[in-house]
Amino acid sequence: MLKLAALVEYDGTGFSGWQSQPHSASIQDAVQSALSFVAGHPVTAICAGRTDAGVHAAAQVIHFETDSQRTPRAWVLGANTRLPSAIALHWAGEVAPDFHARHKAERRMYRYYILNRSARSPLQRDRTAWIHRPLDAPVLHDAAQVLLGEHDFSAFRSVECQSKSAVRKIDRLTVQRSGDYVWLEIRATAFLHHMVRNIVGTLIHLMDEASPRQAMQDILQSGNRRRAGPTAPPGGLFFWQAEYPAGYGIPMRLADVPFIGL
Repeated sequence: MLKLAALVEYDGTGFSGWQSQPHSASIQDAVQSALSFVAGHPVTAICAGRTDAGVHAAAQVIHFETDSQRTPRAWVLGANTRLPSAIALHWAGEVAPDFHARHKAERRMYRYYILNRSARSPLQRDRTAWIHRPLDAPVLHDAAQVLLGEHDFSAFRSVECQSKSAVRKIDRLTVQRSGDYVWLEIRATAFLHHMVRNIVGTLIHLMDEASPRQAMQDILQSGNRRRAGPTAPPGGLFFWQAEYPAGYGIPMRLADVPFIGL
């Protein structure tokens, strides 16, 4: 039995999220169906980071097992002929038997895009969150630095989160502006359910505070979800990439690409 990995790019609009659902269209179902067609037998795909309904991915990492011999090109092109236009593979390759897309990931990176101007954009309605009030990216960046390091992120987890521990370690968190767009990049070993969207919603909410940095510190230390801001919309969130030990040979998306589809 061979183990293969693949990178999947998708627009999550109109899907119930990554995970298979009994009565709605999921990314996982579509990917498994396409890979099963190429393999000639049922395939189960495991991903690096499950995304919610409406959330996108630039380079979601998956793995699957098969006893079928195909070239990497055949896996990619064959699967793409069976996938809807909103989903595509852009790399596939054999990996070591111990590889696991979720358990072997050392870090995961997300990006969140905000269109920050007075008029909404019909073209970007599903790829960004539209915030018409002015946002000060340097102020938001400064407040976000409070979250760097290992902390209990209970204030930023959803009530549906099933993780046994709320302790996570963020080693990168930046907020930048480019024209009308404000975007956040966050990297951590792992994330809680809705953690990124709750952080974004809190940062936007803190624009009303006299000291956003101190307010963020108080929210983090409180561990109280009610003190944090609302959950930001899903459309602005992208699973950007996952990082693995170099020996597995998983390619990474270029981190310096500023926007996707903008």
